Amino acid sequence: MPLYEHVFLTRQDASAQQVEELTAQFKGVIEQIGGKVAKTEQWGLKSLSYRLRKNRKAHFTLLNVDAPPGALNEVERQERLNEDVLRYLTIRVEEHEEGPSAMMRKADRDRERDDRGFGFRDRERGGFRDRDRGEHRRDRDREGRPPREGADEPASATEE
Repeated sequence: MPLYEHVFLTRQDASAQQVEELTAQFKGVIEQIGGKVAKTEQWGLKSLSYRLRKNRKAHFTLLNVDAPPGALNEVERQERLNEDVLRYLTIRVEEHEEGPSAMMRKADRDRERDDRGFGFRDRERGGFRDRDRGEHRRDRDREGRPPREGADEPASATEE
């Protein structure tokens, strides 16, 4: 039987339990028609690049499927009918990826980066102290130039 990766997005206001029930429903349809689901991953609630049906976020779910094409046609038909499913995508693959998917590895990597600290989010907490971009740079840029006419700055002592 052919191998597929199937990802579907559910509305942001659906609970995690509702997403799991939908996943179980789609797995049941695949198994009834003679296929099997090798792996299921809940990627969680993620921001979307643009709004889909007034939703800015969605629950992402991945299914690695080994089933006849008719099983996925039926799953996609049911997803079109279900108002909680925003989008779905099915891709035929040569073989399923072993271990966690790229999205899950990225989540683990981001979690490790947050634990180490001094990442992008740590600028406010004191990271990047070696960069001095305050008054010092502005003063250096003005060296050797006279003040603009009508400027509110007082004239320096050397110009008098």
